[in-house]
Amino acid sequence: MAVSIAQRPAASARVLLLTFLTTLIFHRIVADIAAGASTSEELPHRRFEYKYSFKGPHLSQTDGNIPFWIHTGNAIPSADQVRITTSLRSQKGSVWTKNKVSFDNWEAEVTFRVSGRGRMGADGLALWFTTAQGLDGPVYGAADRWHGVGIFFDSFDNDGKKNNPAIVVVGNNGNLVYDHQNDGTTQALGTCLRDFRNKPYPVRAKITYYKKTLTVMINNGFTPDREDYEFCTKVDNMIIPSEGFFGISAATGGLADDHDVLSFLLFRLTEPGQQPPPPDSEIPKEEKDKYQEEFQIFQQELDKKKEEFQKEHPDVQGDPIEDLYESVNDREIRQVFEGQNRIHLEIKQLHRQLAMILDEQRRYVSVITDEVAKKGTNAESGQLDTVGQQQLGTVITTQQEVLKSLNELRNSFYESLKQIGLTQHQGNAGGMGTYESIQHFNDIKEHLHTVKRDVEHLVQRNAQNPAEKVMKCPEVPPMPSCLSTVHFAVFIVIQSVLFFCYIMYKSQQEAAAKKFF
Repeated sequence: MAVSIAQRPAASARVLLLTFLTTLIFHRIVADIAAGASTSEELPHRRFEYKYSFKGPHLSQTDGNIPFWIHTGNAIPSADQVRITTSLRSQKGSVWTKNKVSFDNWEAEVTFRVSGRGRMGADGLALWFTTAQGLDGPVYGAADRWHGVGIFFDSFDNDGKKNNPAIVVVGNNGNLVYDHQNDGTTQALGTCLRDFRNKPYPVRAKITYYKKTLTVMINNGFTPDREDYEFCTKVDNMIIPSEGFFGISAATGGLADDHDVLSFLLFRLTEPGQQPPPPDSEIPKEEKDKYQEEFQIFQQELDKKKEEFQKEHPDVQGDPIEDLYESVNDREIRQVFEGQNRIHLEIKQLHRQLAMILDEQRRYVSVITDEVAKKGTNAESGQLDTVGQQQLGTVITTQQEVLKSLNELRNSFYESLKQIGLTQHQGNAGGMGTYESIQHFNDIKEHLHTVKRDVEHLVQRNAQNPAEKVMKCPEVPPMPSCLSTVHFAVFIVIQSVLFFCYIMYKSQQEAAAKKFF
């Protein structure tokens, strides 16, 4: 008992010592983790490299080429984007940098759009960093057995595992043949499932190679926020060539999509604490002198052309150059009035055709009224039965209703013409009033919809009247022939349907034309 009591202070001292040592080690580990976190939070220095980038609005030159880039295959550069492939079958295209890139660390931001009519697309788009330019080949429009890395935006499910669209990272040392049948999944270093087709906004991808780690971030294209990236995949301890070409390629197969690249921005990354290379060190002195000489020659030619223009046009001297161009507001107002004039002309044409139809209907009513009067005299002598009189009365009533409906349509057209004339008068007087013009356009649209509904009602009423389909013209011995009521009703229905189709066709043309305004 005495021994156990004596051992208790020693045991408690050991426990206190172990607790002290454990606490000390724990604080040291926490301090190391905090120090590592503080150093890792230091972001690298980013510098934009214009010689390895492109973006709108002046993406291509007048000759169709992209500065510092080459394009091959079916690629079509334009002012604001590069269409790598069109939505046609078996298309291939690519764009590549002309000069090699020799950066240890870099970051590429790609903005693209993949769109197609079908629920599934093909084949996809690829971003490359390789030692040689893969101008043509079977891997998304680029060469196989590449030496470098490829980031593939695969939109077609070749293996049937329903794991597409997907983003796949595949490295190659120049000896590997790409596995098309399995969509490269057997060779993938990293992958993620992301649907990048037919998005409301362009899709953005950020590929970062920093300290031998390749990271892929993706913006899904659902929001206009450019910095709304989410993690896709990461490949650690990845060794890529120190020099290489950047490229973007795409291809289509049995299915087809439009593969459009809006921008490709490359940044050189420098680790914190290291001195970033000065910008002037990349341009040799001979090249700078050459560019300066070309600029001076261009400036002299420009000054000479200015002097010649001023001599040929002395009246233009002193006028501000802004007056020679159309402003944005002037262009919008001009487009609004051009659209009003087109609508005005179309409604005038419809008004004339409606007047012609009214004249024909009045002529038919007068002819039928005369026939009724003649048959009424014959009926008094017992030559016409009561059924014939009822049928002719129904025809007259139908024609009167048709005339009434056509008069209402004519009044609606007249009101539309008055509103368009009032809108043009207000626009010419004030020069402004975009809101009022929009209100008048809405009123005109409502009137035209009313006209459509009236015509549809008229066509349905004429088509669903069973009395007219049964009526036949009575046979009168003195009369050589008579127009059948069925034929007359069919003629009216066909004429109304044609008129309705004409209005629908014109409204579709106006809707298509409004897309340009």
